[in-house]
Amino acid sequence: MPKKNGKHVESSVVYATAADFKQIFTDDVDSLYLLSLLLTADTNAAEKCFVEGAEESTKRNYVFKEWARSWARRTIIQCAIRLVAPREFPATRNRSGNVERVADKIPLVLHAEVCAVLNVAPLERFVFVMSVLERYSDNDCSLLLSRTRRDIATARARAIQQLATLLGLEPNNRIEADPEVLMKLTVAQHFASFAWNNAASQ
Repeated sequence: MPKKNGKHVESSVVYATAADFKQIFTDDVDSLYLLSLLLTADTNAAEKCFVEGAEESTKRNYVFKEWARSWARRTIIQCAIRLVAPREFPATRNRSGNVERVADKIPLVLHAEVCAVLNVAPLERFVFVMSVLERYSDNDCSLLLSRTRRDIATARARAIQQLATLLGLEPNNRIEADPEVLMKLTVAQHFASFAWNNAASQ
């Protein structure tokens, strides 16, 4: 009897199929490409990241179907980390590339916010996107980026300060001290609406 129950439990688990992931990358193409672009800050790298993310997601990963969308976004993040290697950049180094080159790829409603994020230094940009926009924990960011949790917190504070300056927001010590405060600002509100609501509506 236990064996039968065991078999029943195993067969009742619903995993996402390659077709499910292909559908996700079709339905969420704008959101997933925007995530790729925010991380890589380069159109060619963003396209490569998107394609690799789609290919890797469709492999047999045994991901629960209800987790497939978050898995697809995580795969994009992992591909971007491999392509850009943000942990190898010094904190003070500016991003490479040209914002003007990606302007036509950015949704008009998000233009100012995306351009601001693209101008943030690589490590800080990755930490901001992952921890504030994608809501990854400091521990997850630490593991994925091979940095300490203290490094992650410091990089996020620097990113928030850079974004506040780039967006013309008044410097505020509370913004640096508490990332949740930033969620109430225009940049986070726009991204939250575009990325999360778009995914939820699918």
